[in-house]
Amino acid sequence: MLLLADPLLARPVRRLGSLRGVAAVAASPPASSPSSCSLAVAVGKRLLVLDLALREADELEVQTREIAAGVEGISALAWVGDDSVFAGTASGYSLFSSSGGGMGQRTDIFTLPESAGAPRIRPLSGGQEAMLLVDNVGVVVDRSGQPVGSSFVFNSRPDCIVEVFPYVVVAAESKVDVYRRRNGVHLQTVPIARRGTGVLTVASDGDGSGGEVVVVATAYKVFCYRKVSAVEQIKALLRIKSYTEAISLLEEFESDGEISNDMISFVHAQLGFLLFFDLRFEDAVNHFLLSETMQPAEIFPFIMRDPNRWSDLVPRKRYWGLHPPPKPLEEVIDDGLVTLQRALFLKKAGVDTVVDEDFLSNPPTRADLLELAIRNIIRYLCVSREKSLSPAEMEGVDTLLMYLYRALDLVDDMEKLASSQNSCVVDELESLLDNSGHLRTLAFLYGSKGMCSQAVAIWRILARNYSTGLWKDRPNLPGTDSQEALADKKSGEEIAAIEASKILQATSDQDLVLEHLGWVADIDQDLATAILTSEMREKQLSSEKVIAALDSEKVGIHQRYLQWLIEDQGCEDPHYHTSYALLLSKSAMEAFHMESNSGEKNDKEIDSDIQFIYSLRERLQLFLQASDLYDPEEVLDVIAESELWLEKAILYRKMGQENIVLQILALKLEDSEAAEQYCAEIGRDDAYIQLLDLYLDPKNGREPMFTAAVRLLHNHGKSLDPIQVLERLSSDMPLQLASDTILRMLRARVHHHRQGQIVHNLSRATNVDARLTGLEERSRHVQLTDESICDSCRARLGTKLFVMYPDDSVVCYRCYRNQGDSVSGRGRNFRKDAIFKQSWLVSR
Repeated sequence: MLLLADPLLARPVRRLGSLRGVAAVAASPPASSPSSCSLAVAVGKRLLVLDLALREADELEVQTREIAAGVEGISALAWVGDDSVFAGTASGYSLFSSSGGGMGQRTDIFTLPESAGAPRIRPLSGGQEAMLLVDNVGVVVDRSGQPVGSSFVFNSRPDCIVEVFPYVVVAAESKVDVYRRRNGVHLQTVPIARRGTGVLTVASDGDGSGGEVVVVATAYKVFCYRKVSAVEQIKALLRIKSYTEAISLLEEFESDGEISNDMISFVHAQLGFLLFFDLRFEDAVNHFLLSETMQPAEIFPFIMRDPNRWSDLVPRKRYWGLHPPPKPLEEVIDDGLVTLQRALFLKKAGVDTVVDEDFLSNPPTRADLLELAIRNIIRYLCVSREKSLSPAEMEGVDTLLMYLYRALDLVDDMEKLASSQNSCVVDELESLLDNSGHLRTLAFLYGSKGMCSQAVAIWRILARNYSTGLWKDRPNLPGTDSQEALADKKSGEEIAAIEASKILQATSDQDLVLEHLGWVADIDQDLATAILTSEMREKQLSSEKVIAALDSEKVGIHQRYLQWLIEDQGCEDPHYHTSYALLLSKSAMEAFHMESNSGEKNDKEIDSDIQFIYSLRERLQLFLQASDLYDPEEVLDVIAESELWLEKAILYRKMGQENIVLQILALKLEDSEAAEQYCAEIGRDDAYIQLLDLYLDPKNGREPMFTAAVRLLHNHGKSLDPIQVLERLSSDMPLQLASDTILRMLRARVHHHRQGQIVHNLSRATNVDARLTGLEERSRHVQLTDESICDSCRARLGTKLFVMYPDDSVVCYRCYRNQGDSVSGRGRNFRKDAIFKQSWLVSR
């Protein structure tokens, strides 16, 4: 029969209709209206749908319709979705549609083997899915009968199945098993001792919403179980050190959204501390990094003993009280090793422990554990540096990170941290680094903090006493001053000088720069020059103090500094220009002298010297030509006895000694082209005559330079006076050399004279024509009437004097006196806008 009862059994049980032989019944999922629902009922070979509606005065209206007939042996029903009814028989499972008013459509899902046992169907997911039992396997299908998700493999055939989201609870064989709904993983077994016969019955609130209570009924007692919260489940696993299960459970809760992000971070931090005290440092730091709420200051007590500068930053979190308070690493490791020894003793005695089997089988040493712990804390602090921390926290992270680097003697990492942007506290580190001999790191740290004086002082010490390798003191053993050792020492000095120069190039502290410039220059003059000429400093150094402090023997630095002052800084001090010219001149003379004494050098070395001398002289010549601020007489005194003739020519030219310049160019250098170019720059014809005199009478016993003289006459003879040329020609000069040139010169002279006459006559004709045109303009006749007015003041002219301008405007004489000749009565300015009229010569 089919009976109806209210949940609280407050009313008598009501028999529904006259149905007999009811084998199975299933209710539709909860509808939007609480006063109506539908039931699927298996009666004999028929499958019926009863639509129930509660009317006024508790009157129940029942409508019956048949959706299937001729179906034998239905023993299990489940209503899934709006209109899908699953039916189970001994031969298999079928799906019927309850929509419409007629017979429903039947779909066979699959058949059951004979050994499968009785069918069982359980709605899941609030009536949107169903589990079909095949022996001890539960297959989850959707309302269309298609398998979805994971199947469940039970330890034995269940007596009863119920869903308590996100779990599936199964009762069988005196125990209750709990499976995860999402993936079918077995989670828990609850044994239940029972007496008597019958099966276990499991039930929840039945609406699929995931109630908190599960009821298990035996033949003699009813047990109520409450679902444990996710946090309590994880805490229980951590308490027994089941870390792997706890992590797996945390991941499942996270994927199902059953746990908040803050709690996830909290659990990771708790896991990290438990693993840390179990000496599993790498796994511990991995969980620390997964926690978004854990603060780096929580690690500080493991590194530095309280009290310290950052003790107040450490948050007082107790978590779940599963681990002891943080303490220095050495104590953590010592306590862990004691626990490990105790576990080994218990294991030999046959007692199980929770200590990791890997530790028991291969016990680590204290030194290995300490190094492993430090390296993993370093990894955590390096990641923490990328987070947004308070200044105090950042100071603690960077300072303690430097402590740990030093503990493992990670020199490269120490120097990288010290030389980069950091928040290290110098007071905490300087004595530590000094005592341990890590002076390079201390120098980098001073430099990054702007403590330039201390940093450069250390680099000076390193340059003098330390090598390039480990930067530790190396005793001077007798007989070890080999070339290789000297090379190593030099390399170390260069590195120290380079690092010191980086600081000195950026600082504007003039006293500091001049104090350390000397030893840097002793190692590398290029670095010293870079320090003096740096553009990175905010305020440039005083040139007077710099030049006064420079070593007179270091000419290269002095020279390049003056070059920078003059060329880059635009210095116009005559003293600096003269000093620069003198230094260049002395360098050129020394290089020229060394090149002349290079008898033992090979060809490659000689070529290199020649290129250097050429470059040096070229720079000197360019400066002597470009600058007008140096004292040429002072420079000339220095190079007077040298062979720098071109430089002398430039200096004499600056002094206006044209004759000496021509002598040097024409006689010493024998550069006719340069001599003629210089005459062209002078711009006077007598300069060419003077040059011709030098060619024809070189004096000092030299033969006349007839070829150069002929070249001069050939290029510039047309502009020279033939009489002066002929007077200077020597009777010893072969006629065939100069005849053609003199002939062309005379012809050019005659041509020039006649051309001048033509130009003179043309100029006279133009002058006469202009005068005639002006006379014609002034003799024009103008007719005025009584109506004629002045173009300026607009008054009638009458019998007044008047003036007419070239643009035919007429003004009275008074306006003419006011305006003048250049502006007409119509406002035309003849100085800016002239009138051109054809004269007699042009028009004809």
